[in-house]
Amino acid sequence: MSRLLGCRSLLGALFICLLFLPFGANPYWLFVGNLILIYIVLALGLNILIGFAGHLAFANAAMFGIGAYAVGLLQVRLSFPYWLALPSGGLIAMLLGTTMAFPALRLSGIYLAMATLGFAQFTQWVFLNWETVTYGAGGFRVPAVDFSPLALPPKIGIYYLSWLIAVSLVAFAWNAMSSRIGRAFVAMRDGEIAAESLGVTLLHYKALAFAMSGVYAGIAGGLFAGLLDYVAPETFDLFQMITHKAMVMVGGIGSITGSVIGATLLVLLLEALRAFKSTQEIAFGTILLVFVVFCPGGLVSICRRYLPHWQEPLHVAQHAAILPDTDSGDVSDSPPPPARAEL
Repeated sequence: MSRLLGCRSLLGALFICLLFLPFGANPYWLFVGNLILIYIVLALGLNILIGFAGHLAFANAAMFGIGAYAVGLLQVRLSFPYWLALPSGGLIAMLLGTTMAFPALRLSGIYLAMATLGFAQFTQWVFLNWETVTYGAGGFRVPAVDFSPLALPPKIGIYYLSWLIAVSLVAFAWNAMSSRIGRAFVAMRDGEIAAESLGVTLLHYKALAFAMSGVYAGIAGGLFAGLLDYVAPETFDLFQMITHKAMVMVGGIGSITGSVIGATLLVLLLEALRAFKSTQEIAFGTILLVFVVFCPGGLVSICRRYLPHWQEPLHVAQHAAILPDTDSGDVSDSPPPPARAEL
């Protein structure tokens, strides 16, 4: 029974429920389910950057907006089909995100956070004021996605496209964080000098972390534009950034499953508070404060504590091990020291 409560079982059950959601859901819950899938991708990309690679960056909402604007403008301005605009938007967000790896070579902590926050605010200013390209504060409409070869209504089609992309990107992140890439990220997060001594090239892996986070946010932005058939700058403001951070904090920093849990719960909370727009910021600020003070590891830290089969990439087992006591010859119940990331 305990194996059924593992993280892989939880992910499988959640995505199976989301797979069959359109069969019994009204249009509103179909929209909410689509939002959950999009925010899973967003939270996962952000968690790769700040949880695994250890970069405190605040540009995720900007990357989200860049992906949405790129997909929308490629369709409206250049008549790209959505199937070509979506990967192109992800590529553009990835390229812009990669450029932020260069200041990350010299900046860290609060300084990197302020630099990326400045980038996010500049991006918001461009969305609002470069009217000849972005249509300004009023935004613009995006053509509905054409699923005619599959005979699917646009909203059902974009839902299953989001589901397929979310499942694929979760699987990709799981495998990547279990590989040499994930071990290099964790080594870099825990100590850059030590990571370099182990053969980790900082520029290469920092650029890779920002690129992965950028492409996840860009793809999510393209799906968001396809869902709403509309792109406007107020969607990608500071509250969007706070929402992404709250998802990572609630689910668990440095946890793939935590990204999925946090995104799902926070989207449902966001919808529950939709009628109380003025209290959303207060609610999210309170949630962040509670989890930072009382549960800094997020919900997955509770799962790892009480579920012995809860195993994720790069996490050391939390149960106690029987180690010999070198002083008395007896055994003790002290846990083993944390495992070092082996490259």
